[in-house]
Amino acid sequence: MTIDADRRARLRVVKARTLVAEHLAVDASTLEAAPIVDGAAVRGPDRLWVLVDHVVGLGAALALAERESMPLAVMADRAGSDALDVPGVLARRAAQFTGGIEVWQVEERTLAPAIPAPVTERAMPSAAALELLGVLEEAGVDVTIEHGAVRGELRGLEIARIVDTDDGARIEVGVGRHDREAFTMVHGDLPTGDALRSVIASVDAVRRAEAEAHPLRRLAPEGWLRSMLVDEPGLVGAVTLVPTEPPMPRDSVKDTAAAIALGSGSDGGAVVVACSVGIDLDLVPTAADARAVHDPEARLVLVLPERDAHPMTQRLAAQLRDPAEVVTVGDDWRRGVSS
Repeated sequence: MTIDADRRARLRVVKARTLVAEHLAVDASTLEAAPIVDGAAVRGPDRLWVLVDHVVGLGAALALAERESMPLAVMADRAGSDALDVPGVLARRAAQFTGGIEVWQVEERTLAPAIPAPVTERAMPSAAALELLGVLEEAGVDVTIEHGAVRGELRGLEIARIVDTDDGARIEVGVGRHDREAFTMVHGDLPTGDALRSVIASVDAVRRAEAEAHPLRRLAPEGWLRSMLVDEPGLVGAVTLVPTEPPMPRDSVKDTAAAIALGSGSDGGAVVVACSVGIDLDLVPTAADARAVHDPEARLVLVLPERDAHPMTQRLAAQLRDPAEVVTVGDDWRRGVSS
């Protein structure tokens, strides 16, 4: 049974108001509450309480609390022992900010302080998958490893992936899972090298600054921006940059999330770079979490096109315990990687 969006929003408001009322021991009717995207906000006596559904809800909650000029408390569920520890990850991210952000785990009708989730050891690909890395490299695509998955990318767009099988591993080509499955069904007998060349040629023709509008040109723009910076690290005061995984796995090539790179600065110190295109309120929490995961002592740099450098991003970056630097590139930045 599905619940329509309006009803789900109303249910979130009721849930949030009830949780806050019982926690503060006040009459729920005295609390002002309203729906927000994927959550609900409740104005308490001295704090703004925000119920969120996902890890990516922290940025919007921070922006709302700033607008309301109130301290922030975030509430989140952990649905089952095998589910992502959303309250724990939120608590880990909140700890990167000043301002005393509270994070609470929802336990039925009560709230308990959330314990920051530990940084987990990085997952590595299987030995069989690693043996196929050379095939992707010889094809001329950029190889990235994210949460144990080996991807082949062209200007930041995934066009191939090494997939483990019962008897080893294989390279599947295509833009995203559905495209890989369709390509395998239609061209399953095509040698891997020929399949890669075919997909590379198709994507390369449209994923260029001078190309006409095309869906493949619009996908994963933050990955495209990262690929430019890997080629030109000096644009962010770095000597070297390599792609690295974001804190949370990406489920689809259509997911919007910061693309992360790790490298060394001109001063010899470590630098973590988070690339974003468009307005993403969760950029700062995600970038801060990436630094916590990869190198807590690193300099953190947020890179955006000039038109996307929203003042809220600047303010949230300044609220980090170790503030991030915001660097902008021209709005025609794609021309830097189209040759």
